[in-house]
Amino acid sequence: MPPLAPNFLNWSELGPKAQKEALSRPSQRRDQSVIDTVAKIFDDLEREGLAGLNRWASRLDRHPYQRLDLDDSAVNKARSNLSYEALNSLELAHHNIKAFHEAELPMIGPVLSPISGLKLQRHFRPIQTAGLYIPGGSAPLFSTLMMSALPALIAGVPNRVAITPPDQSGSLPAIMIAAAGLCGLKTIHKVGGAHGIAALALGLLGAPPANKLFGPGNRYVTEAKRCASERYGIGIDLPAGPSELMVVCDNGADLDLVVADLLSQAEHDPDAQVIALLIGNCDEKAFIKSLNDQIISLPRREIASASLGQARFLRLETYDQAMDLINLYGPEHLSLQIKSPNHWIEHVHSAGTIFVGELSAETFGDYVNGPSHVLPTDGAARCYDGLRITSFFKSFVTQEVNEPALMRLAPSAASLARLEGLEAHARAADYRLNRKSNL
Repeated sequence: MPPLAPNFLNWSELGPKAQKEALSRPSQRRDQSVIDTVAKIFDDLEREGLAGLNRWASRLDRHPYQRLDLDDSAVNKARSNLSYEALNSLELAHHNIKAFHEAELPMIGPVLSPISGLKLQRHFRPIQTAGLYIPGGSAPLFSTLMMSALPALIAGVPNRVAITPPDQSGSLPAIMIAAAGLCGLKTIHKVGGAHGIAALALGLLGAPPANKLFGPGNRYVTEAKRCASERYGIGIDLPAGPSELMVVCDNGADLDLVVADLLSQAEHDPDAQVIALLIGNCDEKAFIKSLNDQIISLPRREIASASLGQARFLRLETYDQAMDLINLYGPEHLSLQIKSPNHWIEHVHSAGTIFVGELSAETFGDYVNGPSHVLPTDGAARCYDGLRITSFFKSFVTQEVNEPALMRLAPSAASLARLEGLEAHARAADYRLNRKSNL
């Protein structure tokens, strides 16, 4: 592999068009061929059911759909194939994910009475069926299973249906099975892609149709989630596509750590995007040397190299300039490897999650810190949260009007309804007021 030679750009010297291009994402992934393929998959599964699922799974996963029951025997066998270190690491991740999401469980809201006799209260209920997509393929993401299945369990979702593509032999890695058992799953379905999403939406996997779909995936999975939402009114968690990392560093940053973090995201996927914002004078030769020294020994260096081919390395003059670019881009992951990083957090308005200081590797957030690593990508951090415990809840408000409130509310409600030309609305208020006055 030829040495990497990233191009460092001076942000202040770029014109408006060049600045826009420097912060652009990869080309749109929702091309017509993807839309048409996903639509055909949904049409086939609607018409053929499991037969259609098996046909598409055999074609795309190279194996027919198969359900794996996670009884004690299956889970214990998987655990027996893992090292003590692996099992101990899973337990630590489980502990931290559980602790974080339990602390965020929504409670029944207080009774609010803006005026005497009016009682308002918010109530929370878990969704009934959560469809959990776990990416597989070249890197089976058992961590994503834990980051979605465990919060769903804590939320009290009765039907948690997890799907993930099988490996080339048609099996699942022992670590995936062990993680699923640790999260209380009773089954896991070996199927992936848009056909797996369609099966979740149509209720073909032994559970009711999903009320909401969760999990990141490739462009076909993302389009399938969109299709399921449009066709069946199913909820989706958030736009979660190929991974992103923006690292902000200054003269005091350890460049080896900066490079290590950039590579940790670049190895995910050729479409993963990494951006470095370099404040002040950066030793570019040292940066490039570290990049080439570290990538050469990576097992997934070809993938990382492809991702780095669309990376951006931007020289900035001030911290304020960096904050402006962060909020303009809205990164999935943001790493602040700068002096006094906590001082700058209040200036960040758009990021999926923030890693504060050089010791806070993004890797820790992927596996063991606790908050879910399912986060908004492609700029969606400007308006979406990451996956959280409330993602598995819906809520409603109870509204109770008693006599003291009726006397004050009814005349105003009727008046406002007539201003909108809705006489029946007004009369519904008048009837109650008149009936009470006649008693």
